[in-house]
Amino acid sequence: MADQPPPGPTGTPGLPGHLAPPNLPRTRGSVDDGVFDDAKTYYTTEDRHNNSRAGPRTRTYSQNGLLKQWERLGLKEPYRRGSHDESTIPHSRRFLIQVEPTLQSLQSQEDTDGNMQITIEDNGPKVLSLRTAASNGHNRFDIRGTYMLSNLLQELSLAKEYGRKQIILDEARLNENPVNRLSRMIKDHFWEGLTRRIDASSIEIAARDPKDWTDDPRPRIYVPRGAPEQYEYYTKLAEEKPEIRLDVQLLPENITPAIVRDMNAKPGLLAVDMEQIVDPKTGAVTLRGRPFVVPGGRFNELYGWDSYMESLGLLVHDKVDLAKSMVLNFCFCIKHYGKILNATRSYYLCRSQPPFLTDMALRVYDKIKHEPGALEFLRTAILAAIKEYHSVWMAEPRLDPVTGLSRYRPEGRGVPPETEAGHFVHILEPYVEKHKMTFDEFVLAYNNGDIHEPDLDDYFMHDRAVRESGHDTTYRFEGVCADLATIDLNSLLFKYETDIARTIRNVFGDKLIVPAEYCVGSMQAGQVEASAIWDRRAKRRKLAIDKYLWNEKEGMYFDYNTAKRQQCTYESCTTFWALWAGVSSPKQAAAMVTKALPKFEAFGGLLSGTEESRGEIGLERPNRQWDYPYGWAPQQMLAWTGLYRYSFTEEAERLAYKWLFMIGKAFVDFNGVVVEKYDVTRPIDPHRVDAEYGNQGLDFKGVAREGFGWVNASYVYGLQIVNAHMRRALGTLTPYETFVKALEENHNKALAELV
Repeated sequence: MADQPPPGPTGTPGLPGHLAPPNLPRTRGSVDDGVFDDAKTYYTTEDRHNNSRAGPRTRTYSQNGLLKQWERLGLKEPYRRGSHDESTIPHSRRFLIQVEPTLQSLQSQEDTDGNMQITIEDNGPKVLSLRTAASNGHNRFDIRGTYMLSNLLQELSLAKEYGRKQIILDEARLNENPVNRLSRMIKDHFWEGLTRRIDASSIEIAARDPKDWTDDPRPRIYVPRGAPEQYEYYTKLAEEKPEIRLDVQLLPENITPAIVRDMNAKPGLLAVDMEQIVDPKTGAVTLRGRPFVVPGGRFNELYGWDSYMESLGLLVHDKVDLAKSMVLNFCFCIKHYGKILNATRSYYLCRSQPPFLTDMALRVYDKIKHEPGALEFLRTAILAAIKEYHSVWMAEPRLDPVTGLSRYRPEGRGVPPETEAGHFVHILEPYVEKHKMTFDEFVLAYNNGDIHEPDLDDYFMHDRAVRESGHDTTYRFEGVCADLATIDLNSLLFKYETDIARTIRNVFGDKLIVPAEYCVGSMQAGQVEASAIWDRRAKRRKLAIDKYLWNEKEGMYFDYNTAKRQQCTYESCTTFWALWAGVSSPKQAAAMVTKALPKFEAFGGLLSGTEESRGEIGLERPNRQWDYPYGWAPQQMLAWTGLYRYSFTEEAERLAYKWLFMIGKAFVDFNGVVVEKYDVTRPIDPHRVDAEYGNQGLDFKGVAREGFGWVNASYVYGLQIVNAHMRRALGTLTPYETFVKALEENHNKALAELV
């Protein structure tokens, strides 16, 4: 399979046309009504909330035509959630609502636990009577059930936010198909809530660091020497607005671990790419930050592999410019900081994250290839990836010269400063007692190299490696990560090698000239890169992966310990990354589906690892968030795509369905919640996760504002994986087993009718 890459420049298989979900019309009063407009449009359009238009509406499409369209698709008319006495009138019901009194009444009656959410755990009567707009408020209609009432709470919260005292609310916004509602919330609200740009509009907030433990925390930004125009921009801004106390620092030319350590006394934001624009007010040329999407609402810096996962959802929603902007920000980071960083804060300067740049850039290019400048965009991204490949992943200390495989092994000195206060107390206390110092005195002396503790050096080397891997934390990596040639990292680098080879060959005529700024090591300015050498690198890596990481008996890949020179035994679902990258042979892929997949498949999708590999947990050995029983969006998306690549369509659809059902069920039952990670073994409340670091996305009042970046992406991306029947079943919250049983019954019935 790896020798026969699917068509298209990305090397990532497209979905079969018959599996792409149809654009089915929503139930609404009229196509032109804008019933499902984004909240800003919906609640700031004055005539929409004027009761003179509250009468019945007419459809602008033929109902008969709609039914015929459903018949052509072989589908039944959609089931609509509604209150107990819902009418069959053809127009959508509308309500005349006084916002604040209704919101207070709803909360006092239904939000019995007082958390500003209405969930299945609240004990209210689950029914509220609203006045209908068509009767000018004289008649009433009951809104029933958790889903509709929680949607009402959300809509009223949004209306209040936009300053509305009275609204006319379409019932369709309350009983909207949950698949449509969640997709719409992600597209219209969540992406916007997670989008940032670093410039004068945001620097006061973005440059503050919540992890700044120093005595004088203040907004601070570090600018690379290769971006003097940015240094001038921020220096001028600091002079014009002295009240924000912006500290603008110029980074040294050569950034070493010692310099990064010394910067910890003044932690700050790192500059990312900016573009020139003309100020509409003054007509002067100025700079504006290129936008990017952050993982969760509390973040303001650009993150590594989160951004790739988010781009998969952005591209589904045709937010191509935003995904393109993120690629350009990554190219800026490689050019000026030498790598795609874990995140753009000063203490991450030595640390990268799982590399996805080539696939991300090629997916964007595939959308823009007919636009001016598209070829230059791709050239820049591929050159940046080549530089990163050589200077980061194929260089010491990350390269293991014996196997030729790569490891997560960032440089760094001392105690990582970005952790919560007290995070390492239990590790450091024995050394504090040994040296008879106070805790702060010991940390300072150790960080400065005045005290040498080799065992502590090893501990923090592995700790930094875990954080670079993105899988922080897991017992898979504890105390060994920096020594492991992992299947995930080496699959990604195989994908780099095959992507670069194919792009040079197919797009650049097998000749890519490397300018001086992208040269590393022995490379010469102006040298020509051809596809053949990258093909050879990919073949060498595949041979090494097969030799050191593949386990024929178990039918899966394992990590390899380069210090002990032996294969590990921890079962991780990153084994499926090999399918995503195309490194597996068809035989290996079949073995993984047969032997490995059953070990990881759970109620809500794929487990990060098996319970057996995690081992027993308790007070002395707490659970880790990247272990059993938790599932994460990146693991799901890469597995679906990999299974599709090898034509395991049924398995990809099944896993996607389970993940989407779990997210959708929690969204419906718990007031629109979308969180960072899920316990995929819990059918009722999978968002309840008790591992370290909590669960981002839970902390909202009334209405969720951002969800969580890669989970948002996994939902809309997964809807491209499942077929039309599955999408409809997800809209009615049908568990997978029930869905399969119904399909079998229909199939048997159809067979019986043929006899």
